[in-house]
Amino acid sequence: MTKKINAALISVFYKDGLEAIVRKLSALGVQIYSTGGTQQFIESLGVACTPVESLTGYPSILGGRVKTLHPSVFGGILGRRDLASDLQEMAQYKIPEIDLVIVDLYPFEETVRQTSEDKAIIEKIDIGGPSMIRGAAKNHKDVVVVASRTEYGRLEQLLDEQKGETSLEQRRALAARAFEVCAHYDVVIARYFIPEQGEYFLESIPCPQPLRYGENPHQPARFYGNPGELFEQLNGKELSYNNLVDVDAAVQLVQEFGAKDVTGAAAVFAIIKHTNPCGIALRPTLRQAWDAALAGDPESAFGGVLACNTAVDKDTAQAISGIFFEVLIAPSFDQDALEILCARRNRILLLQKAPLNNTVQYKSLLNGVLVQQPDRGNFSEWKEVGGRSTTAAEKQDLIFANLVCKHLKSNAIALVKDRQLIGKGCGQTSRVDSLRQALEKAAQFKFDLQGAVLASDAFFPFNDCVQMAHEAGIAAFIQPGGSIRDKDSIDYCVQHNLAMVITGTRHFRH
Repeated sequence: MTKKINAALISVFYKDGLEAIVRKLSALGVQIYSTGGTQQFIESLGVACTPVESLTGYPSILGGRVKTLHPSVFGGILGRRDLASDLQEMAQYKIPEIDLVIVDLYPFEETVRQTSEDKAIIEKIDIGGPSMIRGAAKNHKDVVVVASRTEYGRLEQLLDEQKGETSLEQRRALAARAFEVCAHYDVVIARYFIPEQGEYFLESIPCPQPLRYGENPHQPARFYGNPGELFEQLNGKELSYNNLVDVDAAVQLVQEFGAKDVTGAAAVFAIIKHTNPCGIALRPTLRQAWDAALAGDPESAFGGVLACNTAVDKDTAQAISGIFFEVLIAPSFDQDALEILCARRNRILLLQKAPLNNTVQYKSLLNGVLVQQPDRGNFSEWKEVGGRSTTAAEKQDLIFANLVCKHLKSNAIALVKDRQLIGKGCGQTSRVDSLRQALEKAAQFKFDLQGAVLASDAFFPFNDCVQMAHEAGIAAFIQPGGSIRDKDSIDYCVQHNLAMVITGTRHFRH
């Protein structure tokens, strides 16, 4: 059933985009009610407007906190046009029917971003706005509601094409959007008061972006969020589901490394495949870091996601272009490097504008959601328990290896030499299998394991891993400890004059 808009209530914080709607409503002969700044704006256009105070009999009071909270307003919104008793009461109390409500909400979210002053933030908690929006949405059988300027285009189209007439289906669609706007607003406010998760899982992330597909082509998918806050895409096709997952893993890994280590090495280059590092190195220059990262596993690097922590120069760009990769993430690109890298139009180049700073991680499973804090840092202690102390070079490599191992799927083993990943085992059901995989990778690419170190994401339940690695030439180990049989591995290191560090921090990753 179609309904004609005869009267509209307009009260908005943002006036941009409103002029065209106001003029169209006026041209259709719609009675417009308004308040405060919106009323002044409408009148400045030369359009007749009735102040809400003429309905309520009260001015705006309490510093603007109370303007529309009155039966004459809400009765006009909530009155059921097909219910005789409602119409009788509206007539009795001289309550006009309101057929269109255009109301947005105070910018609470924007205010939280701009200031930490609690008083200013509290004042941006809208009361009348959500009430009018919800009332109009509830009564969508008779009332059109527009709760966001993002819906102005849809309303303009209805006014142009249907001359103020709307169908129930159209009103219901706008009502659904209105409830969505209010729900997001309430979640943002609740999260301000309860920064940690409370009695309910509360999260609301706007900006849905349809993806080509999910992990596989038969899975529809969306991404909720705004990657533009973190990256500027300089080249390439749209990011896919799998691209986004690997970009997240790559950024998290590279962020682990500071600007420089004690030797002055500043450049980190990482190659990610299915969220696992298959190559990573720390070197004085980016080209050197790239060469070392690629050498760690040139086979797996094909089709990977690349990330670095310094500007990409021409020399490095030429070297990178020698292989096929999906995505390259960097804090900046030299112009001549960009010209080389953009030669392939599908190659995705992301300039990272801001660090990733998530304070919580979610995972949906069973009939609920798991919530945890991110795995921050490297280790909680540094306890040398082997047959000798670590050398300065071993200590650097062990710290590096432990960070890399943290980003491999469990069970995870990382072999490192001179701050270069030279072998890794990940995603295996046995720690021994992960070690075998790491040793095989190192042997495949002809790495000498003498002087290399080993990191494990969890404790050694037996001394078999330490023994296997030692027989391959490894003489220094880092692990969290915590097994009831820690002594077995420690005793083996003591007996064979090997270094072992206990960190006290496990890094499982599923």
